[in-house]
Amino acid sequence: MVKQDKHRRGRFDPQLVTALVDLVREWHPDPSPEWVTWVPSLRHPDLVPDLARRLADELGLPSQEAIAATRPTRPQKAMQNSAQQLANVEGSYAVSGPVPLAPVLLVDDIVDSRWTLTHIGLLLRQAGCAAVTPLVLGDRGQS
Repeated sequence: MVKQDKHRRGRFDPQLVTALVDLVREWHPDPSPEWVTWVPSLRHPDLVPDLARRLADELGLPSQEAIAATRPTRPQKAMQNSAQQLANVEGSYAVSGPVPLAPVLLVDDIVDSRWTLTHIGLLLRQAGCAAVTPLVLGDRGQS
């Protein structure tokens, strides 16, 4: 469903949003996120922001665009190793303005290497964010 929604519909099904809401509520991340942001994409600029905003609305949390993509990257799955994956994301994202200092839920659709989440999480922490909890729909590295 994730793959079909991403590549054919261009928007994630409400069932996926509901599943994420249920996951977060059952999971009880500690510390509890107080706002939601997302991993930006130049290839699919509206897909993940829409998901994150809908998730935030259902959780009763504010959402905010906090990270900007500063240059195109190659898909992480195209990299040959972890060092290349890290080099691919370094310098490709930046904090786009003041961010809330409270814990954040960082949303993405699919992860390949986890370096993007790690790098963006570091940027948010350096900007003063108290804690970053990543949440993704799918993991290409898992069978």
